[in-house]
Amino acid sequence: MNDLGQDLELRLVRYFTVVAAHQHFGRAAADLHVAQPALSRQIQRLEKYLGTRLLDRTPQGTRLTPAGQTFLPQAQALLQAARQAETAVREQTQTERIAIGYLEDLVITAAVRELRRRHPDAEIATRHLSCRDVGALSDKRVDALIARAPLPLAADDVFTTPLYEEPRMLVVPHGHPLADRASVTAQELAGETAAPCAFETADWTSYRLLGADMPPIESYEDKLELVASGRAIAVLPVGDRRSSLRPDLVTVPIEGAPPSRVVLVSRKGDPNPMIRNLRLAAKTALTALPS
Repeated sequence: MNDLGQDLELRLVRYFTVVAAHQHFGRAAADLHVAQPALSRQIQRLEKYLGTRLLDRTPQGTRLTPAGQTFLPQAQALLQAARQAETAVREQTQTERIAIGYLEDLVITAAVRELRRRHPDAEIATRHLSCRDVGALSDKRVDALIARAPLPLAADDVFTTPLYEEPRMLVVPHGHPLADRASVTAQELAGETAAPCAFETADWTSYRLLGADMPPIESYEDKLELVASGRAIAVLPVGDRRSSLRPDLVTVPIEGAPPSRVVLVSRKGDPNPMIRNLRLAAKTALTALPS
């Protein structure tokens, strides 16, 4: 064990290389933002540890001793190796972290469990979002988003991976004329007035309220309350089981309606390899629930 009772300190090695580069204690101290006497004491600690002088003071500044000339390239290599080790660890930490957003009724537990099984050391976070919060992907609050298409995101900005599809169902209150039907057709619903969704597209939205003179509705629970009161009917994906929690509502299959598409989207050009890992895990683990 050396007289300092510890291993060689990288901080002292760095101080030595800076003094050697400037060949002047005063300029080196200014570069390191330390007091010159403190810097001199640290160099003396390093020399005591190594058992030899590394620097000689001269009227012009400092110069390397033969031992200092021998130690300098080794010191520089040691600091470079330490920087490379730190960079490698930080890069590994960055690549092994992902935040996954998911919308509304979707359950992504199977995909997250599969991703954690494949990458047990990764830091995996999930964020439940409302349909009005799809901007979480664009503003980088999440790295990937599992949601129902269509989404109000520019195709040029995102990479989209289809996961699975689900048929649609009609949700009506008990006593509604359609409540006892085995099924209804999309054509039968074509004449109904659709309330504005959080985002509207030419395609069918994932969640749609049908009815006239409806007030603005924010929450999903308020939409179901409007349906239960008889003021509206709703079109939902069959995988959305939330309406079944209310005994005053009935679901009826819809024939001829385009399916609800569940997709995974990420930002184009995002270098995080955990996104690809999530894509593979989600395609393996996520499937439509039995209707």
